[in-house]
Amino acid sequence: MQTAVSLTADRLVVEHLELGDPDLVRFVSERPEEDRPELIERALRIGLLAVRDAGLAVNVDVIEKEFGRLVAQVDERNERAGQALAQALRDTFSEDGGKLPRTLERFLGDQGALRKLVADLFDESRRDSAIGRLNDLLGRYFDGDGSRLAQLLDPTRMGSPLYQFRSEISKGFEDLAGRIQALEKVADARASERAKSAAKGIDFEDVLEGLLGEISAGLGDAVERTGTLPGETIKAKKGDFVLTVDPSRTRGADLRVVIESKDRAMSTRQVIEELAAARQNRSAQAAVIVFTPLHAPANVDPLAIVGRDVWCVLDPVAPDRLPLECAVRLARIFALDAMRDRPVEVDVAAVDHALDGIRTQLSAIQGMKASLTSITNVTGKVSADLDGLRVGILRSVTQIEEELKAATGDRVQRATA
Repeated sequence: MQTAVSLTADRLVVEHLELGDPDLVRFVSERPEEDRPELIERALRIGLLAVRDAGLAVNVDVIEKEFGRLVAQVDERNERAGQALAQALRDTFSEDGGKLPRTLERFLGDQGALRKLVADLFDESRRDSAIGRLNDLLGRYFDGDGSRLAQLLDPTRMGSPLYQFRSEISKGFEDLAGRIQALEKVADARASERAKSAAKGIDFEDVLEGLLGEISAGLGDAVERTGTLPGETIKAKKGDFVLTVDPSRTRGADLRVVIESKDRAMSTRQVIEELAAARQNRSAQAAVIVFTPLHAPANVDPLAIVGRDVWCVLDPVAPDRLPLECAVRLARIFALDAMRDRPVEVDVAAVDHALDGIRTQLSAIQGMKASLTSITNVTGKVSADLDGLRVGILRSVTQIEEELKAATGDRVQRATA
């Protein structure tokens, strides 16, 4: 049979291969029959690799010979190029007539063109010199009110950068004012919603009763919720709470402060009339009225004194005891002062000054509370400032108490005996 060879992409197939060589036959016959196919495959692979490498060796000899010839040609050309470069360097850099030394002398020498150019550029006596032109240019830009710089820095001149900056700043402040108004509207809306939620879920009088209990306990007084109980006036129930001052401080006299809570809007006249009726109905010497933030009259938040009555504001959702405590203590002062048998001299200016300090510090506390809701990284400092302000407020109330005590003196003792 004729030997057939077929090829694929990565396979070589030889069919019907026969070799007539006794030595090879004897060599193969010495191997086990199961190893003979692998042996024939290895022999064919080794033979093909040897034939391929022999062809490569012939090609390497030819390449080596050609490369040697090229190297000789390159060496010859490099020699000629080196000689030409040396001659060019001598012509250019030689101290004896070289082009570069001659050129440098012509431009940089004592009589060179550069020295002459520099002298012309910086001659101050010439207006057409560089420094003369520079002086004239700087004068136009920087000298006097009519200079270009003055025009550029004039914020009232239309088209100047500062005019544009001024316009942008003005617009920014207008936008900021608009945002502040929007925030105020949002805050008012939130206060309204908070008041509605308070009316639904939190009883204002319950909150007030708890705080009055804490305050009266600290003062040694007694507080009673009387909104559903009739008083001295027939069928009248005015006066939601009655605070009775510690008898040990009044030498046994019955000293009362009536407290009204209001979660609805009222005119100033209505408030004054209602407090007068409440004092009469509860036989009280002083009165306090407590509003929710939504219904408080103007200029009351957080505390105001109208005549001998104390008005204050309490948020039932986030109640702050301090303004209420100040209001109660001030009302106790007015009640004690009402027990005098005849007028005495009181330093009104000192009392008003202390009250102004109370209002200022309460406003500062409210501002710090607002900061605490949006600036978490200064909580510690603001909290410390709040504690200091609270101490200052109570100190102001104590000053008023001492002032009235000094003014009343023995007369209060005689009136309470």
